[in-house]
Amino acid sequence: MALNEIRERMNSLNDEMLALFMERMKLSEAIAAYKKEHNLPILDKTREREILAEMIQKGGAEYETYIYQFFNTLMNLSKARQNEVLTSDSKVRAVVQKMIDNEESVFPKSGLIACQGVEGANSQEACDRLFPHGNILYVNTFEAVFQAVQSGLCKFGVLPIENSANGSVRAVYELLQKYHFYVVRSTRQWIHHTLLVKPGTKLSDIKTIYSHQQAIGQCSQWLEKMKGVNVVPAGNTAIAAKMVAEGSGKDCAAIASPRCAELYGLEILEDKIQDSDNNYTHFICISKDPVRYEGANHISLIVSCANTPGSLYEMLSKPASLGINMIKLESCPIPGRNFEFVFFVELEASVKEPSVLPMIEDLERSCPEIWFLGNYAEI
Repeated sequence: MALNEIRERMNSLNDEMLALFMERMKLSEAIAAYKKEHNLPILDKTREREILAEMIQKGGAEYETYIYQFFNTLMNLSKARQNEVLTSDSKVRAVVQKMIDNEESVFPKSGLIACQGVEGANSQEACDRLFPHGNILYVNTFEAVFQAVQSGLCKFGVLPIENSANGSVRAVYELLQKYHFYVVRSTRQWIHHTLLVKPGTKLSDIKTIYSHQQAIGQCSQWLEKMKGVNVVPAGNTAIAAKMVAEGSGKDCAAIASPRCAELYGLEILEDKIQDSDNNYTHFICISKDPVRYEGANHISLIVSCANTPGSLYEMLSKPASLGINMIKLESCPIPGRNFEFVFFVELEASVKEPSVLPMIEDLERSCPEIWFLGNYAEI
């Protein structure tokens, strides 16, 4: 058979398969309606296994893997469509609906913004980027940022959530769950670490280096060379620089941004001491109210996954079957529970896309716990 004849036959099969696929999806909708009427769950894992086993047996061993993937994908698409049909009064739908009802077209440029640290902190620079006309209220801890927003003193707060070299700031994720706050904006900022000292200080004079725990981790390779030097965590990098500037001796240094040298009258003794030049920190803007701004295209979730075989795959397959890009998946052990984890998830999607909210509702039904953190834009 000639190539053009093979292609013509392939095109004919594609048309037949499309018609059969459309018929199958219509049947899925009818099944969804029946399940809704009789209060039945969408997922029937036993039936799925039976179908997959039957199809593999009929198709034979030569194409076993391909048959499995083909029919598994079909069933995932069928469940996704059933979820769209089976809208419900879920918790996540109530939050998203409130978010859409509160939608605003323009993200504000000004206001009083809560930020952990002091002038010169990386969080302050993120504040300035997110709110170019904003006024900053500095507080001592991450939780104090949440408390300032909770009390109404500030409408928004800005916090680091993840670093490309040192991972997630898990304390912030825990506070998002504790306070039931939402992410309304985010930005990524290149982090440039330098060793700052009082004028005239030599490297050999240094006995103590102060910095934030994340910055210490991001400069671990350089710090390994500083034998015998005591490394002490500080509230953040700018606070560390301020401590060195206000100290009486010349035996201390700080790992902080170059801007802190100018702010606190320090000298840059060593430049670019971070482990990687590809060193970015992801900052989020939080709000106690669920609000969405036009152009939102990122969704953040915290999902707990059942400690059973295949449960993680089931979770991952839901966005994958809809072609939704998952740009973050990080596990975190649950304290006090053996081999149980929550997952920090970030998707490139909007809750206004027809299939997205039903997919998240499906996660809500199938996972022990889920926290919807927000639908927002990243700048």
